[in-house]
Amino acid sequence: MQSQREYVLRSVEERGIRFIQLWFTDVLGTPKSLNITPAELEDALDEGMTFDGSAIDGFSRVQEADVLARPDLSTFQLLPLHDDHHSVARVFCDILNLDGTPFDGCPRVALRRVLDDAHDRGYQFFASPELEYFYFESLNPELPLVPLDSGSYFDLAVADLPSELRRQSVITLEEMGIPVEHAQHEDAPSQHEIDLRYTDALTMADTVMTTRLVVKEIARRAGVAASFMPKPLAGEQGSGMHTHVSLWKNGENAFVDLADPYGLSPVAKGFIAGLLVHAREITAVTNQWINSYKRLVPGHEAPVHVSWARNNRSALVRVPVNKQGKPNSTRLEYRAPDSAANPYLAFAVILAAGLAGIEGNYELPIEAEGNLFSLEPSTLTKQGIAPLPGNLNDAVDAMEQSDLVRNTLGEHLFEWFIRNKRAEWSDYKSEVTKFELDRYLPRL
Repeated sequence: MQSQREYVLRSVEERGIRFIQLWFTDVLGTPKSLNITPAELEDALDEGMTFDGSAIDGFSRVQEADVLARPDLSTFQLLPLHDDHHSVARVFCDILNLDGTPFDGCPRVALRRVLDDAHDRGYQFFASPELEYFYFESLNPELPLVPLDSGSYFDLAVADLPSELRRQSVITLEEMGIPVEHAQHEDAPSQHEIDLRYTDALTMADTVMTTRLVVKEIARRAGVAASFMPKPLAGEQGSGMHTHVSLWKNGENAFVDLADPYGLSPVAKGFIAGLLVHAREITAVTNQWINSYKRLVPGHEAPVHVSWARNNRSALVRVPVNKQGKPNSTRLEYRAPDSAANPYLAFAVILAAGLAGIEGNYELPIEAEGNLFSLEPSTLTKQGIAPLPGNLNDAVDAMEQSDLVRNTLGEHLFEWFIRNKRAEWSDYKSEVTKFELDRYLPRL
């Protein structure tokens, strides 16, 4: 049986691949790549590719700059976005120190570390996110933001451009071996959604990065633009990344207990409790931009309260109803993350919070009932339902006090993330916005 290395080398030769892109991300989830030719591939597979880490946000200081990009051969895939005359493949990389040890500034390494912790406890962590995004005529901030359609939920359009772009994106993903569960028009004008089929969390984080690139590139080729910005349109719902998760143990779904009234095992209840206890601490990671908190407001189907419920979309943690006769589809849906999160870090803190709830035997609070958006703050307080952070500054304050997030990300990522977000908030506070000019300039 040929090794993964032999398969990659043979594929490059037989398919006439001219370039191999080595993909990784910075701390905030911005995609990065090194491009190599087939002549350099064997060295890259054996030794990794050295590059200057100080050039990447959150990686290295100048005096300790060089790091290694080590390809993960299981992620090798031909990119159908390129024509046959210039065949290009991609492979995701872990970033290592020059001595071969994991580099503390690599988000993919951080997720691996938490997954290894779960594995040591006998668990596999699976995820399935719903990626929402918008199509616009242009993303030039100097021009009006013009959606490409005026559709709403599940609108069927046979020949409009956004629907065709979405179809092309799904087809491209399928050609890359990335299964899509379904795709649809979302509620807001020109808002669309692609739901990715369940797989292990590391593969899924890679898949989220790939999906965002594919969607944007196909839109660019059509002369338009796609954006995963959490809240580009005032008065409309934002783009979430509702993430369905489950733990499996010994080949079975560890969240299932058919004897329980909810169908949830103690593992599932502990996981939910962990998410709720640590929700405020992890929100800066799952919702890392100032704009993220324009989405987390009442009335637009985004959670604003730390709560759980069955099939209640106003709750932070939702327990979806299983299809009849399929208990192994039992899962939890964490509804806070947005589509612009770094998926490696977002999945890492979600898993860490859930594991903390299991290991710490956290008590699951009472299920929230009714539409939480319609309840008065005093009523929510009496029920013990706290709000999520209302802005990035509050979220970073909560994160900074969190041992769980610090231990999950590691000191390097944690400290850099805090500094970066403090600087972003400082810049935002000093900015005079159009809202202020429109509201105050004429009358003050």
